Amino acid sequence: MFDNVTLKLNADPLIISALKEDITSEDVSTNSVMPEPKKGEVQLICKQDGIICGLPIFARVFTLLDENTVVDLKVKDGDKVTKGELLAVVTGDIKVLLCGERTALNYLQRMSGIATYTNEVAQCLEGTGIKLLDTRKTTPNNRLFEKYAVRVGGGNNHRYNLTDGVLLKDNHIGAAGGVAKAVRMAKEYAPFVRKIEIEVENLDMVREAVEAGADIIMLDNMSHDTMKEALNIIDGRAEVEISGNITKENLEKLSGLSVDYVSSGALTHSAPIMDISLKNLHPIE
Repeated sequence: MFDNVTLKLNADPLIISALKEDITSEDVSTNSVMPEPKKGEVQLICKQDGIICGLPIFARVFTLLDENTVVDLKVKDGDKVTKGELLAVVTGDIKVLLCGERTALNYLQRMSGIATYTNEVAQCLEGTGIKLLDTRKTTPNNRLFEKYAVRVGGGNNHRYNLTDGVLLKDNHIGAAGGVAKAVRMAKEYAPFVRKIEIEVENLDMVREAVEAGADIIMLDNMSHDTMKEALNIIDGRAEVEISGNITKENLEKLSGLSVDYVSSGALTHSAPIMDISLKNLHPIE
């Protein structure tokens, strides 16, 4: 959740950087038609059905530009919204409304798109007991916002960054000299509170991972039949995660499999934006 501490410590520097990207010296278009300060208001309109997400960040864009800006939210993050619905009214200096418009919408559209897509995928897993996880396949400098959007959409966060947990992938295994060596070295190095997860691509690697005592075994890009064999080998001795090109279109391949997690990079790297606009800007007295 974006509380005041999270906003100030983590989100504000990223939002300011985004604003600097859009305004290097001045907003020439706005300054040409609005030479003097003038109060105005604009409406935030939803243009398609979905799950709204990112409203605190949307509002923060404007209040960072001018703390006197008022954002009157009509909905909250996680709400289902519909085409044509009024989501908010923003009141303040027209210059601020125009300067912040694109940056605020970029955050809101992207985050709402991720939340909406995640919700669609999560619904496909409803009743299975399988937890839906995201990955680190996020837009650089936007992970904070994108992983939050996954949670709002009904998904769960995998590790936030490289410090967050041990996940031994193919190149780690190659560098260590094999599955067993990689797991052993991780157990010796990592703090005892860290679970050891390892990615495996075939049944021989599954056997090695189980024997080495991995806590979580990720079955990567395996066929349905191979996954069934892998689960028989694991036999409850480790938690199981499935990964590899997981989208809402191919989740049926998990039917009948007793796994704990499914992770999907598509939640953050392939979700389409949600169409939302700021409309009907006008001066007020």
